[in-house]
Amino acid sequence: MLKIKSFVFSPIQENTYLLYNETGECAIIDPGCYFPEEKDELMRFITESNLQPQMLLNTHCHLDHVFGNKFIADTYGLRLHLHQKEIKLLDYAPTSGLMYNMPFDNYSGEFIYLMEGDTVKLGDDELKVIEAPGHSPGHICFYCTLQNFIISGDVLFNRSIGRTDLPGGSHETLIKNIREKLFVLPDATKVYSGHGPDTTIGEEKKYNPFF
Repeated sequence: MLKIKSFVFSPIQENTYLLYNETGECAIIDPGCYFPEEKDELMRFITESNLQPQMLLNTHCHLDHVFGNKFIADTYGLRLHLHQKEIKLLDYAPTSGLMYNMPFDNYSGEFIYLMEGDTVKLGDDELKVIEAPGHSPGHICFYCTLQNFIISGDVLFNRSIGRTDLPGGSHETLIKNIREKLFVLPDATKVYSGHGPDTTIGEEKKYNPFF
Protein backbone atom coordinates (compact mmCIF):
# COMPACT_ATOMS: atom_id res chain seq x y z
CA MET A 1 0.00 0.00 0.00
CA LEU A 2 1.27 3.42 -0.95
CA LYS A 3 1.49 6.35 1.42
CA ILE A 4 1.57 9.89 0.06
CA LYS A 5 3.60 12.76 1.48
CA SER A 6 3.16 16.19 -0.09
CA PHE A 7 5.39 19.26 0.05
CA VAL A 8 4.65 22.80 -1.12
CA PHE A 9 7.76 24.27 -2.70
CA SER A 10 9.06 27.47 -4.32
CA PRO A 11 7.36 30.88 -4.60
CA ILE A 12 5.09 29.27 -7.23
CA GLN A 13 3.63 27.04 -4.49
CA GLU A 14 3.96 23.76 -6.39
CA ASN A 15 2.95 20.45 -4.85
CA THR A 16 5.72 17.86 -4.83
CA TYR A 17 4.65 14.29 -4.03
CA LEU A 18 6.57 11.47 -2.48
CA LEU A 19 4.95 8.03 -2.73
CA TYR A 20 6.32 5.20 -0.60
CA ASN A 21 5.40 1.71 0.56
CA GLU A 22 5.98 -0.46 3.60
CA THR A 23 9.31 -1.73 2.24
CA GLY A 24 10.69 1.82 2.09
CA GLU A 25 10.78 2.11 -1.69
CA CYS A 26 9.69 5.53 -2.87
CA ALA A 27 8.97 7.57 -5.99
CA ILE A 28 9.40 11.33 -6.20
CA ILE A 29 6.92 13.10 -8.47
CA ASP A 30 7.50 16.66 -9.77
CA PRO A 31 10.22 17.79 -7.36
CA GLY A 32 9.67 21.54 -7.19
CA CYS A 33 12.21 22.19 -4.45
CA TYR A 34 14.04 25.38 -5.39
CA PHE A 35 15.70 26.81 -2.30
CA PRO A 36 18.40 24.89 -0.38
CA GLU A 37 16.17 24.61 2.68
CA GLU A 38 13.45 23.01 0.53
CA LYS A 39 15.89 20.45 -0.81
CA ASP A 40 17.00 19.79 2.76
CA GLU A 41 13.38 19.32 3.88
CA LEU A 42 12.73 16.73 1.18
CA MET A 43 15.98 14.90 1.80
CA ARG A 44 15.46 14.96 5.57
CA PHE A 45 12.04 13.30 5.26
CA ILE A 46 13.50 10.60 3.02
CA THR A 47 16.37 9.96 5.43
CA GLU A 48 14.33 10.04 8.63
CA SER A 49 11.69 7.74 7.12
CA ASN A 50 14.37 5.28 5.97
CA LEU A 51 13.21 5.49 2.38
CA GLN A 52 15.08 4.36 -0.74
CA PRO A 53 14.18 6.48 -3.77
CA GLN A 54 13.60 4.28 -6.80
CA MET A 55 12.01 6.61 -9.36
CA LEU A 56 11.93 10.24 -10.44
CA LEU A 57 8.70 11.08 -12.30
CA ASN A 58 7.46 14.23 -14.05
CA THR A 59 3.81 14.77 -14.91
CA HIS A 60 5.01 17.59 -17.15
CA CYS A 61 7.99 19.89 -17.42
CA HIS A 62 7.01 23.46 -16.68
CA LEU A 63 9.73 25.05 -14.59
CA ASP A 64 7.97 24.85 -11.20
CA HIS A 65 7.67 21.06 -11.52
CA VAL A 66 11.29 20.43 -12.51
CA PHE A 67 13.33 22.74 -10.25
CA GLY A 68 14.53 19.75 -8.21
CA ASN A 69 15.01 17.18 -10.98
CA LYS A 70 18.79 17.49 -11.11
CA PHE A 71 19.13 17.53 -7.33
CA ILE A 72 17.07 14.36 -6.92
CA ALA A 73 18.74 12.60 -9.83
CA ASP A 74 22.24 13.44 -8.63
CA THR A 75 21.54 12.70 -4.96
CA TYR A 76 19.87 9.32 -5.48
CA GLY A 77 21.24 8.19 -8.84
CA LEU A 78 17.90 8.23 -10.66
CA ARG A 79 16.87 8.65 -14.30
CA LEU A 80 13.96 10.89 -15.19
CA HIS A 81 10.65 9.33 -16.30
CA LEU A 82 8.48 11.58 -18.49
CA HIS A 83 6.52 11.75 -21.74
CA GLN A 84 8.67 12.31 -24.80
CA LYS A 85 6.62 15.35 -25.86
CA GLU A 86 7.74 17.16 -22.70
CA ILE A 87 11.42 17.28 -23.70
CA LYS A 88 11.10 20.67 -25.40
CA LEU A 89 9.48 22.13 -22.28
CA LEU A 90 12.20 20.67 -20.11
CA ASP A 91 14.89 22.15 -22.34
CA TYR A 92 13.18 25.55 -22.18
CA ALA A 93 12.61 25.49 -18.42
CA PRO A 94 15.88 27.27 -17.43
CA THR A 95 15.03 30.10 -19.85
CA SER A 96 11.64 30.39 -18.16
CA GLY A 97 13.46 30.44 -14.85
CA LEU A 98 15.50 33.47 -15.90
CA MET A 99 12.29 35.26 -16.89
CA TYR A 100 11.02 34.71 -13.34
CA ASN A 101 14.43 35.63 -11.87
CA MET A 102 14.71 32.01 -10.70
CA PRO A 103 17.80 30.50 -12.36
CA PHE A 104 18.42 26.79 -11.81
CA ASP A 105 20.48 23.87 -13.09
CA ASN A 106 18.46 21.61 -15.36
CA TYR A 107 18.42 17.81 -15.44
CA SER A 108 20.80 16.55 -18.13
CA GLY A 109 20.75 12.77 -17.71
CA GLU A 110 19.10 9.95 -19.60
CA PHE A 111 15.34 9.61 -19.99
CA ILE A 112 12.81 6.84 -19.57
CA TYR A 113 9.76 7.63 -21.68
CA LEU A 114 6.23 6.95 -20.49
CA MET A 115 3.02 6.86 -22.49
CA GLU A 116 -0.67 5.98 -22.23
CA GLY A 117 -1.23 2.52 -20.79
CA ASP A 118 2.22 2.11 -19.29
CA THR A 119 2.47 0.91 -15.70
CA VAL A 120 4.92 2.32 -13.18
CA LYS A 121 5.74 -0.20 -10.46
CA LEU A 122 6.99 0.51 -6.97
CA GLY A 123 7.45 -2.89 -5.40
CA ASP A 124 4.04 -4.57 -5.53
CA ASP A 125 2.24 -1.26 -6.05
CA GLU A 126 1.31 0.03 -9.49
CA LEU A 127 0.52 3.38 -11.06
CA LYS A 128 -1.20 3.52 -14.44
CA VAL A 129 -0.02 6.22 -16.84
CA ILE A 130 -2.82 8.35 -18.30
CA GLU A 131 -2.04 10.82 -21.07
CA ALA A 132 -3.96 14.07 -20.58
CA PRO A 133 -2.40 16.86 -22.66
CA GLY A 134 -3.86 20.33 -22.95
CA HIS A 135 -1.98 22.15 -20.20
CA SER A 136 1.20 20.93 -21.88
CA PRO A 137 1.84 18.74 -24.96
CA GLY A 138 2.80 15.53 -23.18
CA HIS A 139 1.20 15.85 -19.76
CA ILE A 140 0.61 12.55 -17.98
CA CYS A 141 -1.16 11.59 -14.76
CA PHE A 142 -0.46 8.66 -12.45
CA TYR A 143 -3.50 6.64 -11.36
CA CYS A 144 -3.50 4.01 -8.63
CA THR A 145 -6.44 1.71 -9.33
CA LEU A 146 -6.11 -0.29 -6.13
CA GLN A 147 -6.10 2.71 -3.80
CA ASN A 148 -8.24 4.94 -6.00
CA PHE A 149 -6.14 8.09 -6.26
CA ILE A 150 -4.58 10.06 -9.08
CA ILE A 151 -1.60 12.40 -9.21
CA SER A 152 -3.06 14.84 -11.71
CA GLY A 153 -0.28 17.40 -12.12
CA ASP A 154 -1.70 20.59 -13.61
CA VAL A 155 -4.63 18.98 -15.42
CA LEU A 156 -7.35 19.17 -12.77
CA PHE A 157 -7.41 21.27 -9.60
CA ASN A 158 -9.82 21.80 -6.74
CA ARG A 159 -12.54 23.84 -8.55
CA SER A 160 -10.23 24.72 -11.42
CA ILE A 161 -8.20 23.38 -14.34
CA GLY A 162 -4.71 23.91 -15.71
CA ARG A 163 -3.99 27.08 -17.63
CA THR A 164 -3.85 26.68 -21.39
CA ASP A 165 -2.32 29.98 -22.50
CA LEU A 166 1.25 28.69 -22.36
CA PRO A 167 3.08 27.36 -25.45
CA GLY A 168 1.68 23.96 -26.43
CA GLY A 169 -1.51 24.48 -24.43
CA SER A 170 -5.03 23.88 -25.74
CA HIS A 171 -8.19 24.60 -23.75
CA GLU A 172 -10.32 22.38 -25.97
CA THR A 173 -7.88 19.47 -25.65
CA LEU A 174 -7.62 19.84 -21.88
CA ILE A 175 -11.39 19.89 -21.36
CA LYS A 176 -11.78 16.87 -23.64
CA ASN A 177 -9.14 14.88 -21.76
CA ILE A 178 -10.55 15.72 -18.34
CA ARG A 179 -13.97 14.54 -19.48
CA GLU A 180 -12.77 11.40 -21.25
CA LYS A 181 -9.77 10.37 -19.13
CA LEU A 182 -10.38 11.64 -15.58
CA PHE A 183 -14.13 12.03 -15.17
CA VAL A 184 -14.61 8.38 -16.13
CA LEU A 185 -12.78 7.35 -12.97
CA PRO A 186 -14.82 6.48 -9.85
CA ASP A 187 -16.32 9.54 -8.12
CA ALA A 188 -14.48 8.68 -4.91
CA THR A 189 -11.07 8.90 -6.65
CA LYS A 190 -8.83 11.25 -4.66
CA VAL A 191 -7.16 13.88 -6.83
CA TYR A 192 -3.73 15.15 -5.81
CA SER A 193 -3.08 18.23 -7.93
CA GLY A 194 0.04 20.13 -8.85
CA HIS A 195 -1.15 23.17 -6.90
CA GLY A 196 -3.65 23.74 -4.12
CA PRO A 197 -5.64 21.28 -1.97
CA ASP A 198 -6.67 17.78 -2.95
CA THR A 199 -10.18 16.98 -4.12
CA THR A 200 -12.16 14.11 -5.62
CA ILE A 201 -13.39 13.31 -9.11
CA GLY A 202 -17.00 13.39 -7.87
CA GLU A 203 -16.62 16.83 -6.32
CA GLU A 204 -15.11 18.29 -9.48
CA LYS A 205 -17.83 16.79 -11.69
CA LYS A 206 -20.40 18.53 -9.49
CA TYR A 207 -18.76 21.81 -8.53
CA ASN A 208 -15.94 22.64 -10.96
CA PRO A 209 -17.07 25.84 -12.73
CA PHE A 210 -15.37 24.79 -15.99
CA PHE A 211 -17.83 21.90 -16.47
